[in-house]
Amino acid sequence: MSSRGLPASLEAIRRVREDPHRLGHRPHAPGEAVEGAGHGTTGPASKRILVGYGFWIFLLSDIVIFSCFFAAFAVQKHATAGGPTMTDIVEIDRLAWQTAMLLLSSYVCMLGFAAMNVRNRLWTQIFLAITGLFGLAFLLLEVQEFIELAERGFTPQRSGMLTAFFGLVGLHGVHVAAGGLWLATMMAQIQVKGFRREIIHRMICFNLFWHALDIVWIGIFTIVYLIPSRP
Repeated sequence: MSSRGLPASLEAIRRVREDPHRLGHRPHAPGEAVEGAGHGTTGPASKRILVGYGFWIFLLSDIVIFSCFFAAFAVQKHATAGGPTMTDIVEIDRLAWQTAMLLLSSYVCMLGFAAMNVRNRLWTQIFLAITGLFGLAFLLLEVQEFIELAERGFTPQRSGMLTAFFGLVGLHGVHVAAGGLWLATMMAQIQVKGFRREIIHRMICFNLFWHALDIVWIGIFTIVYLIPSRP
C-alpha cells in the first residue's frame, strides 16, 4: 500500500495520469516552492551559473568592440594615401609562426583545464606555464612586426589603412597581454590555494577568454592579412 492508502498499481496509474510524459512534475499548491525553479527550497542559481552567464555577457561586449575595429579596417583598407598596402606589410613566415603559437597555446590551455578537472596540480601548472610561453612568443613576434614597420616609416599616422591596421591588431595584442597577466595570477592562486570552487570558476572564465582570442585572431589572419595580400 502507498502512503495515500492506494494499492501500488493504482498509485502508479495515478502518477502516470498526473505526469504522462514522466518528467517528474506534479501539481503544486499555490505558494509551494518548486524544486529547480531557483527559489524556495532550492535557493538562487549557483555561483558557477551566475559567473559563467556574466562572463559570456562580457565576451559578447568584447566581440562587439572587435567588430567595430574590423568594420573600420574594412572601410579604410584602400585608404593608403599613396603609402604602403597590406601586400607591403605581410610577412607570411612570421604570420605563420604567430598563428601556430596562438593555436598551440589554446590547445595546451585546454589540456590544463582537463588536468584541473582531475585535480592534478602539477600538470595543471605545467600546461598553464606552456600556454603562457606560447602567448609570450606570439606577443614578441607582434612587437617585432610593429617595430620593423615603424623603422620603415609605416606608422599609424601614415594613412587611414595603417591606423585601422595598428588599431585592430594592437587591440588583439593588448588582450593577449592581459590574458597573460591573468594566467600568471591564476597559476599563483592555484599554487597557494589549490582547487577551490571560486578558482575553478575563474579558470573556466579564463579558458573562455583565451579561446575567444583564438577566434578573433583567425578573423584577423583571414580578413586583415590573408585576403588583402592575395595576388
